[in-house]
Amino acid sequence: MKKKHPIEELIEQGEHQQLDFKFEVSDSKKIARTLSAFANTDGGRLLIGVKDNGNIAGIISEEEYYMIEAASKMYTQPIVPFTARRWEVGGKTVLEVYIEKGDEPPYCAPDKDDKFKAYIRVADENMLANDILVKAWRKRGNQEGTLLKLTGAIEQLFTFLENNPTITMRTFCKIAKINYYSAKNILIDLLALGTLQYTIEDKHIVYKKNPGNT
Repeated sequence: MKKKHPIEELIEQGEHQQLDFKFEVSDSKKIARTLSAFANTDGGRLLIGVKDNGNIAGIISEEEYYMIEAASKMYTQPIVPFTARRWEVGGKTVLEVYIEKGDEPPYCAPDKDDKFKAYIRVADENMLANDILVKAWRKRGNQEGTLLKLTGAIEQLFTFLENNPTITMRTFCKIAKINYYSAKNILIDLLALGTLQYTIEDKHIVYKKNPGNT
């Protein structure tokens, strides 16, 4: 039995959190959002020259690589590095682009209005990170660190999370009887400390205890 090509094995997985197919790259700004999302989340691979249905179309020229390079160097802040490799699969060329999870999020890319925003990878889609995540990432990178005073609101938060897997911002405000601004700052601090982490439910960002920090 003929052994499958490594790229064919990847394609069989379908698009997911760490794998994206692109028939072609025609817009460096747009592909920069994918670089941002991978770098801010778990890293991942782009297979260029592969249709959404997994059929290999191949790339025609070196242009695809240069579009990715432009996305990385011109349209991500800070720069999202990548490595690339060309594969010959059934007489067609597929460009594999690998992006590692970044050490210094948030990594930003231009939105449709050319404003630099941070993206996260959710299943097979790129989604805007909210202001809470962005500020938590920046605070985590601040060498001064974060000091957090234990308050009744925080106690309410963790009591709720003892009995529920996740909490929304709205629910936190309600159970702790605090305003949005106060709740936001507490969540930012807890995320920066690694006590909480985010997850996605119905394409909305929610928060849960970090099991590795209990």
